[in-house]
Amino acid sequence: MPDVKFLPIRFISSNPYKREEFIELLKVRGYSIQTSDLKVYEIQTDNIDMLVEDKAIKAFEKLGRPLVIEHTGLSIVKIRGLPGGLTQMFWDTLEADRFAELFGSSPGNEAIARTTVAYCDGRRLHKFTGEISGQIIEKPRGDRHFQWDTVFVPDGETLTFAEMGLKKNDISMRKKAVHSLIDWLEENIH
Repeated sequence: MPDVKFLPIRFISSNPYKREEFIELLKVRGYSIQTSDLKVYEIQTDNIDMLVEDKAIKAFEKLGRPLVIEHTGLSIVKIRGLPGGLTQMFWDTLEADRFAELFGSSPGNEAIARTTVAYCDGRRLHKFTGEISGQIIEKPRGDRHFQWDTVFVPDGETLTFAEMGLKKNDISMRKKAVHSLIDWLEENIH
């Protein structure tokens, strides 16, 4: 394995599962990064771009150094893309069983899982997005630690993200966003 390159930025997330996935996705590309569990209040909006920009700026104001934040949301087609940026609020209110019952037990259960990653160095902010289509299923399956991973089956797959284990990192929306970030960093940060 080639030498691991250290990125002089921090990944900010209070979610330990996101931090773990982010570290693994960077490792595949030969990078490591420091993480922080700094909690940043998120504005409540379905506009993910606005949410990510606000969160990145707030995190930079607290930390004072280059950083990366991310937001992952689930957009359900039959309800015009909601919850999107409000996924956490939906999930906290409904939890796995009720969420699956409401959105996975009828036709029109298509959803798009979208991750937006933002790099902020205090002067500039760049966003990178990855998405994957799939369906909400009617009953949660798999480990319930990582929220809606138990109710989302990507197109072409039979397992939920929660059931996939590390295979999720081969196909996920987070992988697509993180690898776009790395491509940009390799060209722009020296």
